[in-house]
Amino acid sequence: MNATVTAVALSLVSAAAYASAAVAQSRLAGRTEPGTGVLRLLGRGAWWSAVALNAGGALLHVAALKYGPLTLVQPLGALTLVAAVPLGARAAGRRVTRIEWRGTILTLLGLGALLLTAGGSAPSETLTLPEALAVGAGTMAVVAGLSRPGARPGLRHAAASGITSGVASALTQTLTVSVTDHTGPLLSWRLVVVALLVSAFATGGLLLSQTAYRGGLGAPLAVVTLANPVAAAAIGLALLGERLQGGTVSLLLALLGTAAAVRGVILLSRAQARTGAVGDGAVAAAEPTGGAPSRVVIGSPGPMGGPVPRAELDRAPVGGP
Repeated sequence: MNATVTAVALSLVSAAAYASAAVAQSRLAGRTEPGTGVLRLLGRGAWWSAVALNAGGALLHVAALKYGPLTLVQPLGALTLVAAVPLGARAAGRRVTRIEWRGTILTLLGLGALLLTAGGSAPSETLTLPEALAVGAGTMAVVAGLSRPGARPGLRHAAASGITSGVASALTQTLTVSVTDHTGPLLSWRLVVVALLVSAFATGGLLLSQTAYRGGLGAPLAVVTLANPVAAAAIGLALLGERLQGGTVSLLLALLGTAAAVRGVILLSRAQARTGAVGDGAVAAAEPTGGAPSRVVIGSPGPMGGPVPRAELDRAPVGGP
């Protein structure tokens, strides 16, 4: 099978797994009584089903990074948001709204254009140790700048979350290609450092997204979903020898596709925020005693390319600051 087809197929199944996990955990949160602790959640099969789906999505994304370049695989992470729309609507017993249809169509058209321009060869180049350290230092500097106190902290933290998650994916590709191609010792300093950076940026991305969504979901979710592939693709184009196919015409097509995908993701994130607000309002109306409703936040695209849902109970995010 062609490497490009394999990468796309793995990315599609990964996105479906992430979307199914998000919907499963959302349904679990809706059935959970306010005040339920984390230990009670850990004893439920539905929780572990969502964990298994997320783990499966992560492994599939890692496999996709072995067969496809970052400019091809990483933008397909936006399909998680697209797949979650019909799955979430069906689970909630409602129809897909007009805004959701528009966002889905625009996102799919934009991603289709990007697929036509992305390089199709399997990745062969990896980051050297100095390059990995430079990427890590540069990312930490950008995140430090975005995390400073100031206006619009939600959007800045969302951008930082998307960037760290995208960088983690780029570093994961270096780790995956190096290990599977047997181009050097498995316990080299380079691979150890890259593995530590992946862990640090993956954790940082989750914590930053937790902070970003405190002021609302729609705009931060769009920023996270878009910053992730941009950061990964920038590393691929600048350091890993990835190229767009087709010259100037391909570049224009990629720009049009990016614009369409951006608009589609923004529409989907707004629809997500709107339906989430309606759901919270309905629960609050059913609980006049003032109990806090249970709800779910779909987090940033993690290092493996898909959103990580996290239940929010007792007015404070579980596991967050």
